[in-house]
Amino acid sequence: MRLLLYRADGNTAPWVRDFKAQLPALDVVEWSSRIDASACDYALVWGAPPELLAQLASVKAIFVAGAGVDALFKFGDGLPDVPVVRLGDAGMGVQMAEYVLHAVLRYFRRFDDYENQARDGVWAPLALEEKQAFTVGVMGTGALGTRVLDALGHFGFPRRGWSRTAKHIDGVDCFAGAGELGAFLAGTRVLVCMLPLTPDTNNLVDRAVLEQLPRGAYLINVARGALVAEPDLLALIRSGHIAGATLDVFRNEPLPSPHPFWGEPRISITPHISALTVREDSVRQIVGKINALERGEPVADVVDRTRGY
Repeated sequence: MRLLLYRADGNTAPWVRDFKAQLPALDVVEWSSRIDASACDYALVWGAPPELLAQLASVKAIFVAGAGVDALFKFGDGLPDVPVVRLGDAGMGVQMAEYVLHAVLRYFRRFDDYENQARDGVWAPLALEEKQAFTVGVMGTGALGTRVLDALGHFGFPRRGWSRTAKHIDGVDCFAGAGELGAFLAGTRVLVCMLPLTPDTNNLVDRAVLEQLPRGAYLINVARGALVAEPDLLALIRSGHIAGATLDVFRNEPLPSPHPFWGEPRISITPHISALTVREDSVRQIVGKINALERGEPVADVVDRTRGY
């Protein structure tokens, strides 16, 4: 078997080494203009250029080295009609849960306020809100969203989830579809964005959505920057309707230096690090799926092209 490997960052050597260790029979080749991609059985890509995708019409599956596939599906008809398989958890779930939990606790325990007081030399305990009135709502209840909800449950936060289709999660108030979005938002104090980016979710979190949150609500986005209408968020933070935000993803990355988010003290910025791909776990998962496909067995995380995730 032959696996074609492409990473836009050029960091392929550790991946080749790990594949060789886990599946010695697999011939891993790095893509270049000299490689005949049509002779490959599978492809693993991250940030693939269109000229590479055009050569993958004969592979059995295209694996994506991440949970999101919007970077591939933006090419539309330029993406060959072969199965696309994204990563499942692959070590990202615990990282995402750590990040979101940190942001929720930082807002709930008012650590930003204490840091501001400390700079001014002020010693003043602040009132703590009732946890039962501090509901955290997660938009997107897939594998990663469910992991985040589970982590929040250990700290006693009321939890709710919103998804495209109805789901049941123990201990979580679940909402689904456009018809239940308003009810979900009205009772959410901290909104966590974990939806995939599709044409339907692009700019979903706009002024109309944010204004349905209670005054003083907080936003955390660890999914894709394009989910959020950035000018609307900034305006509602400045008006006081939204208390602040922790943002790990942005419409343009790296976030440009003149972007107004940099100058807004109520927005905390991190450089797309909430959940980094764990290479060893990812290789192990992909090897398992290749072996299953070779046996003619179904595999998890095949992307539904009509939904875009």
